[in-house]
Amino acid sequence: MYRNEDQVGAAVKASGIPRESLWITSSPRSRKLTFEIASKVADKGNMTTASLNSSLKKLDLGYIDLYLIHSGHGGKGVRLQTYQTLLEYAGPDKPLRSIGVSNYGVKHLEEIREAGLPTPTVNQIELHPFCQQKPIVEYCKKHGIAVQAYCPLVRGDFSDPVIQQVAKEVNKSPAQVLSRWSIQRGFVPLPKSSDPARVVSNADIYDFQLSDAQMAKLDALDRGSGGSVSWNPVDVA
Repeated sequence: MYRNEDQVGAAVKASGIPRESLWITSSPRSRKLTFEIASKVADKGNMTTASLNSSLKKLDLGYIDLYLIHSGHGGKGVRLQTYQTLLEYAGPDKPLRSIGVSNYGVKHLEEIREAGLPTPTVNQIELHPFCQQKPIVEYCKKHGIAVQAYCPLVRGDFSDPVIQQVAKEVNKSPAQVLSRWSIQRGFVPLPKSSDPARVVSNADIYDFQLSDAQMAKLDALDRGSGGSVSWNPVDVA
């Protein structure tokens, strides 16, 4: 999806870190894949398989820990076909150790359950105090689906006075406060930075805790879908 599988595979090999000590997540190039499958009803999962094989070849790491369907675009038929095809390659000794989804709303997750298919391991959605996606989060918790939070740092917009005040109170950066909020809400935050120092700083969030009052102030910032800072396609048909 992000066209960096070659580079990631090469970096892992060059690092000298044992493969089993790392967690590798990838995703098909979903927009192209979705429209091609939708235009060929008799595809039978061939394009999904081709996309997966391309990922495995480029990474050249033996297996992928988590493979995510990037969005619910394409309609119910495409979603279920793609998911069913990936299930054939998932298991402890198979190329995919686990399968997840991204940007799936409750409707999309219910389609999987109603089809009698195994529950996705993960649902990766936009999550931060301004966009809390509560119905999706509650559904995932109820059904044992881990919730990964992308854009947890609101794309670097720390201007809100509540975030600034909480950061001052705990003597931490706004980025650390936002990641800590995700952790205490039970999410897996995915902060992103191209600055190595900030990568380290963003992960340094386990020596403090936000109080109930501080969490409540951050929770109160929720604007629903209006607080989104990304494409957030959780309501696609």
